[in-house]
Amino acid sequence: MGFKHTGLFPEQAVNWDWMKNKIANEKREIKVLNLFAYTGGATVACLSSGASVCHVDSSKGMTTWAKENVLSSKLQDKKVRYIVDDVIKFVNREIRRGNTYDAIIMDPPSYGRGTNGEVWQFEESIFDLVKLCMKVLSENPLFFLINSYTTGISAKVLENILNLNFRGKFKGQVTSGEIGIPMKKSNLVLPCGIFGRWEK
Repeated sequence: MGFKHTGLFPEQAVNWDWMKNKIANEKREIKVLNLFAYTGGATVACLSSGASVCHVDSSKGMTTWAKENVLSSKLQDKKVRYIVDDVIKFVNREIRRGNTYDAIIMDPPSYGRGTNGEVWQFEESIFDLVKLCMKVLSENPLFFLINSYTTGISAKVLENILNLNFRGKFKGQVTSGEIGIPMKKSNLVLPCGIFGRWEK
């Protein structure tokens, strides 16, 4: 993938490889919803494996950067929609429209403020957002991935949130863990975030 500098951490390549393999192994087109999509690393990864992607971020500048990353990766002819909007407002509109997705990726910030003064705090908002997003999952979903760089939050919290939302609705497995940056000249990994994921 021919990225410009994306502003994303190298450890995200682990999740990118996982997503690419999941998508490539399916014998159908996978519709991906990428929320808080930033500069499009996950969008590029999914497009490169044949998925269609709806890329949603509230920052016009970040979305422009994502378009440049898709272009530099020579994926501009793939199916991608860029939406500059508040994530929660967009998901609510998709629910009303009846649109669904086979995979959801989210990389929410620790804290944010919307254009109309709406406040986002990870600890207070993440459960409700996941619950909301369950309403736009297709009948045969492939995966649901949450990344977080919020300090003080355990990976087990994300695992519990996914278990509570998926239990009794879809068969699959939930895993969680840390993500980190491998350090040169040592075997050490610098921890910088966590992930939780459900997969079919």
